[in-house]
Amino acid sequence: MQANRRANNIGANRHQWGCAITDRFSLAGRLALVTGASRGIGQALAVGLAEAGADIVAVARSEGGLAQTAAAVEAAGRKCHVFAADIAASGAASHLFADLAAVGLQPDILVNNAGTEEVAPSRDVTEAQWDAIVGTNLKAAFFVAQAFARQTESGAILNLGSLSSAVGIPTATPYTASKSGILGMTRALAAEWAPAIRVNALGPGYFRTAMTEGFYADPAWQDAMRAKIPMRRFGQLDDLIGTAVFLVGGGSAYVTGQIIYVDGGFLASL
Repeated sequence: MQANRRANNIGANRHQWGCAITDRFSLAGRLALVTGASRGIGQALAVGLAEAGADIVAVARSEGGLAQTAAAVEAAGRKCHVFAADIAASGAASHLFADLAAVGLQPDILVNNAGTEEVAPSRDVTEAQWDAIVGTNLKAAFFVAQAFARQTESGAILNLGSLSSAVGIPTATPYTASKSGILGMTRALAAEWAPAIRVNALGPGYFRTAMTEGFYADPAWQDAMRAKIPMRRFGQLDDLIGTAVFLVGGGSAYVTGQIIYVDGGFLASL
């Protein structure tokens, strides 16, 4: 009898809350802008959000890669609007959102994914390297977020962090600085823009992409790094999609200013 009462209460609460659990993870009716969407993590997230029901605005420099993303999004049954742009260029964010407004597009999800990395001993890092990495990974991400916030009354931002948002990575000081900055920016914007706009971050662990391929070319490096990951494997791009959908959707309606690491337990084991 007590179990039946509990079940009835849960049913009543579900009716009061107004949506089924599946609705909390649906992005139907949403429009998601994904930067760096022509390859790797950005492409995977664009397609994954489309599979959850969102239409996509795919932004990147590579028109060929964007065409591939658009084809995959459309194969998932969603629309894909393609904009070839270098979001790290001066004024690019404001120009991008002006172009979107001109064709009647107003994203309510932003995935700040565009990024670059270059490994070098810190004594040898040049100003040009620093500006390229921090300018793309952090500065551009901020101004895209700012432009997004200026044109939407409510929405969700997902910034791409990294393991280096939490730990220092030798020979990757500019990249580590940029991704530590992403976490700080996420927290500051979340505190400032709530409740209208939620801002969270996704922290991928070790994923093999075109940008990181140089590391994986060394079998000894692969063996050593895999041994440090409790799940004993590198991430697959599909491993990121569920967390991304959660963080931009209704299932995380009371979550902001957070980062979720998808790293197979790497940080937990340090």
